[in-house]
Amino acid sequence: MTDLTNTDAKDNAMIVDSMTPDAPDHNPEATEATDDAGIQKIYLKDYTPPSYSVEKVELDIKLFEDHATVDSVLTMKRQHPGDLVLLGQNMDLTAISINDKALKDGEYQLDEGQLTVSDAPDDAVVKISVRHEPQKNTELEGLYIAGEGDDVMFVTQCEPEGFRKITYYPDRPDVLSVFTTRLEAGKKFPTLLANGDLIESGEVEGDSNRHYAIWHDVSKKPSYLFACVFADLAVLEDSYTTIEGRDVKLQIYAKAYDIDKCHVAMQALKDSMHWDEENYGRAYDLDRYMIVAVSQFNMGAMENKGLNIFNTSCVLSSPETTTDARSFSVKSIIAHEYFHNWTGNRVTCRDWFQLCLKEGLTVYRDQSFSADHQSPAVQRIDDVSMLRAYQFTEDAGPLSHPPRPSSFVEINNFYTTTVYEKGAEVVRMLANTLGDEYRQGTDTYFDRYDGQAVTVEDWLSALSAEGKSVEHFIDWYTQPGTPEVSGHQSFELGKDNVGKLTVTLSQKTRQVEGYEAPKPLPIPVAAALFDRTSGELIEERLLMLEQESQDFVFDQVTTVVGIEPIVSVLRDFSAPVQMKYQYSEADLAFLLAHETNGFNQWQSAQALVNKILLQNNEPEVYLQAVKKAFLSLVQDDAMLAARILDIPAERELASAVNSDYQPSVMKQKRDLLKNNLAQFMAEDWQQVYSQLPIESYEDTPQARGKRALRNVVLDMALTAGIEEAHDWAYEQYQKASCMTERLGALSAMVNHEHPQKQAVLADFYERFNKEALVMDLWFSVQAGDENASVADIAALIERKDFDWGTPNRIRAVVGSFAAQPTKLWSKEGLETYIAVVQKLDETNPVLASRLLQTLSRWYTLAEPVRAEAKQQLQQLRRQVKSKNVTESLHTILKAG
Repeated sequence: MTDLTNTDAKDNAMIVDSMTPDAPDHNPEATEATDDAGIQKIYLKDYTPPSYSVEKVELDIKLFEDHATVDSVLTMKRQHPGDLVLLGQNMDLTAISINDKALKDGEYQLDEGQLTVSDAPDDAVVKISVRHEPQKNTELEGLYIAGEGDDVMFVTQCEPEGFRKITYYPDRPDVLSVFTTRLEAGKKFPTLLANGDLIESGEVEGDSNRHYAIWHDVSKKPSYLFACVFADLAVLEDSYTTIEGRDVKLQIYAKAYDIDKCHVAMQALKDSMHWDEENYGRAYDLDRYMIVAVSQFNMGAMENKGLNIFNTSCVLSSPETTTDARSFSVKSIIAHEYFHNWTGNRVTCRDWFQLCLKEGLTVYRDQSFSADHQSPAVQRIDDVSMLRAYQFTEDAGPLSHPPRPSSFVEINNFYTTTVYEKGAEVVRMLANTLGDEYRQGTDTYFDRYDGQAVTVEDWLSALSAEGKSVEHFIDWYTQPGTPEVSGHQSFELGKDNVGKLTVTLSQKTRQVEGYEAPKPLPIPVAAALFDRTSGELIEERLLMLEQESQDFVFDQVTTVVGIEPIVSVLRDFSAPVQMKYQYSEADLAFLLAHETNGFNQWQSAQALVNKILLQNNEPEVYLQAVKKAFLSLVQDDAMLAARILDIPAERELASAVNSDYQPSVMKQKRDLLKNNLAQFMAEDWQQVYSQLPIESYEDTPQARGKRALRNVVLDMALTAGIEEAHDWAYEQYQKASCMTERLGALSAMVNHEHPQKQAVLADFYERFNKEALVMDLWFSVQAGDENASVADIAALIERKDFDWGTPNRIRAVVGSFAAQPTKLWSKEGLETYIAVVQKLDETNPVLASRLLQTLSRWYTLAEPVRAEAKQQLQQLRRQVKSKNVTESLHTILKAG
């Protein structure tokens, strides 16, 4: 499953059950404990295997105007001692029988969330009938309604615990079964889809207004991978022949008016299938692969076996309506969900504590796919920028947890950047440590565990089977916090300009409350030596830091004139750590000019920026170095040139401040640096912009790079006060060949108070008000307007076309608002933001909890804002009802 908190960040569009405790067997974790606030936790250490397996499942789901009925037949077999336990929520049980014997009231126990049969036979065919009302389901979990009017459809979201809102079932990831699903509905829903292959369809006997479809999935899967759709959709079809010779029908379903926006996704799907065959030897295993685009969806997409449900923002793409960043994200997310077929579906998680096993591995795979389809340096910059802005912030506050947490209250709260992005970084470290043996290890993993539900330990064991052991990397999965690595070097010059260089590295990780004292971790530090005189690369090496402090010696280092070489460390961000190497500004300027690794060029510029913003250094060295690097890259790598100008987001900068944080002061310093850079290079902007004329649209890395660079240069020229830039912006808006150019011009005109600001906003609305995803951009631009007030943002929320039922629209506004700390942390800003969380607590607690977590570092604020934030959070705690928000609030407030 893709977390939209992360993917939306790439497009600058955002930052980002009942209170009754789930039954003890609601997951493989069988024991709950209550903390000092009465919140019940579930612990990994208490895992027990399921009492019964489910050999096969037969479902009959009938949709009516005001309700749905679900009849299920579960063929179950005892595996371990214990009761027969089925989980269910928000439904009425209308019948239950075992081996064709109807059960009376005293023969089973029905509690909130759980149905228990204490004396069930070892072999049990359990038949259950339930009734519920998906028409009233606003939580976007289970079977729920999406859209309205003629666009209404019914879809499912079952990860992690949505299937129990469809019928009673042992809804846990280590119960795998073969599903046969019959769907029945009125003919106004001609599209009836479920997992697997279609084996029968037709009109319901005796009712010409209704029809049915029967689907069978031959693959054993856990219930979280179940999906079905009742809708009226058009379909784009294609095919792919696997390396094993299987002809696979590819189908992307969307509303008819959106079907022409599915071609990018279709090509990405075929590219993903080929890439997985080439890089992991994995071929698709069914005859059909389906994707369905849904406008109301909490996450980015879901990898249900053979039937992926996608947020429309992650599948629809066209040059006229989609930015390059979003279009490339579509390709990455398509790849992510396809790659889950093996890393998540064929080999799945034993329990939800192992979520990082499937998500971290799959994120690493989609990042690698993306790096092969654009500049690898820029892809790495994107990945690390997001990690630092979100995951490092998470790790620095009360929400810090390891990629595999040891306990949880609400599992939806652990779909986090730590699980996804830090999980991916751990896999990257494993791959880099193993080198060529990584592929052998993944082959062993798939061969050994295909069709099973496994753990992180199983993953590390498989990788270790084919070469060097990596099982000691388990501490990366179980220990919270971002390690801080410090380093320095010394040089002894011998004869003939040959010397010995010693690099000393040390590590430490902060103690996180509730966890054991941190241990030294295995930290691979990719390093390279450069001759300080010639700038030539001398040597590359992977340094494995495994102790609190270690020396690494480079012998026989030949230099041009005997001057100490300079070491570039953590190349390509080889480990998710805070690196504090003893570099002078001159060292960083040297690396910015001479590094052969594009990521580390960018990283050198970022380190110079941090010295200015966090250590109050003067900007002269940075300005000179960045200008030189930028002008040298413009012709060769436009996208990297644009990224060299990056200044860390306020959110990332805030994560480095642990007390007395003043958002307005940080913003002033950041704005001043940007203004200094813009003024320093004022003479260059016009020349560079003139070299980037608007051309006919092409979807290539080079063309995307030029468009990205044009938008950055336009913004910098306006920042520098170049009068002609107002004309450039208006002309770019009017003559744009694609949404990237048009939105770039619109954003620049809005943020720089262009005289035509209101006119272009009105024009944009007139052009695109029928396109929901484009209107999300329109909302986002205004919510992110540096000149907007909190009242302006509140007015956007109160508009009639602000849809509380569509997470994309909420994230577009509230996420852009949250990216501006000076507004967010004002009294009015907090009131507005918390009011959104409170409203969503009643209708969409998953989203509410996600948005609330943005406030997790309130305790670092300077007074009196800190006290105001605490007061408002405490007041919210007295008002919320959902377990999702309650858990997040409890954790956040413990920090203060």
